[in-house]
Amino acid sequence: MPAAFRFDLSRPLFAALALFLCALIGLPLSWLFVHAFTERGGAIGIGNFATVLTDPDYLEPLLATLAIALSVGILAAAVAAPIGWLVARTDMPLPGMVRSLIMASFVTPPFLGAIAWEILAAPNSGILNRIWRDWTGAEDPLFNIYSMPGLAFVIACYTFPFVFVLVANALDRIPAELEDASSILGGRAFDTARRITIPLVLPAILAGALVAFLQAMTLFGSPAILAMPAGFHTMTTKIWSLFQYPPKPGLAAAAAVPLLLVTIVLLQVQRRLLGRRGYAVVGGKYGRPRRIALGAWRWAALAACLLVLMLPVFLPYAALFKAAFTRVPSEPISLARLTLHNFNFVFFEFSQTHQALRNTLVLGAASATIGAALAFIIAYLTTRQAIAGHRILNFLATAPIAIPGIVLGVGLFLSYTRPPLVLYGTLWILLLAYLTIELPAAYQQLQSAFRAVHPELEEASRILGATRLRALRDVTAPLVRSGLIAAWCFVFIGVMRELSAAIMLFTANTKPISVVIYDLNESGDLGAISVLGLAMLLITFAIVLLVNRLQGSAGGQPAAAAG
Repeated sequence: MPAAFRFDLSRPLFAALALFLCALIGLPLSWLFVHAFTERGGAIGIGNFATVLTDPDYLEPLLATLAIALSVGILAAAVAAPIGWLVARTDMPLPGMVRSLIMASFVTPPFLGAIAWEILAAPNSGILNRIWRDWTGAEDPLFNIYSMPGLAFVIACYTFPFVFVLVANALDRIPAELEDASSILGGRAFDTARRITIPLVLPAILAGALVAFLQAMTLFGSPAILAMPAGFHTMTTKIWSLFQYPPKPGLAAAAAVPLLLVTIVLLQVQRRLLGRRGYAVVGGKYGRPRRIALGAWRWAALAACLLVLMLPVFLPYAALFKAAFTRVPSEPISLARLTLHNFNFVFFEFSQTHQALRNTLVLGAASATIGAALAFIIAYLTTRQAIAGHRILNFLATAPIAIPGIVLGVGLFLSYTRPPLVLYGTLWILLLAYLTIELPAAYQQLQSAFRAVHPELEEASRILGATRLRALRDVTAPLVRSGLIAAWCFVFIGVMRELSAAIMLFTANTKPISVVIYDLNESGDLGAISVLGLAMLLITFAIVLLVNRLQGSAGGQPAAAAG
């Protein structure tokens, strides 16, 4: 067929994609604002906001949320920055192992970590408190995880990896010439760090602290597990409680809007911090950062890192294993107390297990596949500026990062429980939630991959008569294969970790594993929880290992390192 009469499907396909993104993000947010401004009786007004901002029942959770989030941001930065420096800039032994252990804490769902710390540090039955009482004869517990400091500590354990990644990457990018120049001019190591290294990496530390702050502010699982038994609410648990009987959707929407606005503002601040350029290298290339010799302190530094990593990895995992293989987690372990009862109950007697596993794997695979495909096409359109309005498409693909999971859950619930499209009670509504939440991570990963591929390769294909879609399929896709695999992995792991939106959208037949674990925690069945939690971790680590192997064969960066 002559080129003049060849119909190119690219433009209508890309336009349809843009419309889909608008509906995916705009519809739930529209209904959220409609309900927030709708008072009792259907009148339009700000009564819901007035109640949320003046009633102590809502102000106290807001203040508690801010206090916890601030504590988490400071604690996560204080822990992650030194570890990032040790791993990236010193000759500390086994830096790869430390990075892998931090990755393990990253893929561990925060709600599962909270349950593990329940097993370890509950005031009466916690393993650590039982050991403390046996050793000292004290009556009072050493730790009380059901408290505001306990909640901040647990959240920090699973948010500090975000700070670590930003700090370590920033340290890796500092040219060696800057520090070498300071040394040549007589600067001591401490002076060089104070005048050169710290100012250059400070924006990354502050940006990481903001990420930790946002994570703490928007999490549902950890506060629900540790705060509500302690007798206080955070904003996420308060929003969830407003959907319990009798439901108050207007107040829930009004409580969700400030959370959304604060998230947007803080993300803008983070973007400005990461967008700062503290140096410019003339000539394009620069030397790799030099490693600082720690001498006799090398092994002490490694021991300090491993001591810190006991808190998010070693102790919680040990607690889950102990609870899985014993009937009473707080009792001393012995061969006589070992049992497979919990495994038998979970996999052969508990009716929800198989359906929850199936739901989770179906949702994880579908979300990862559809999300990676969407992100692939959107990243191509934005990096190549292939259509008019590509900046709007870029905004739509990154906008969901500003929507907390609980807020999105409220918006989706309000959108799809009414005609013309009733999705509540099906897996479709959860799929929409996971796609919306995880799309930005996949998009950013693939956007970086496309920027590394020169557009001249595609232009050569088009000169030979290929359409954009054909060039994308035959030329570009094989070159960004490792980025596509990493994006798929990130989305799948995100689905496994997600509870905040799922808790608003599940029904009896659509529960994922995260919701089943939360329900079991309500009944106190720690053995069954531990078995399901270990199964979740095994699935996640198996996916990470498989993806790393696939990326290795594709010549890409391992997902664990990329994270």
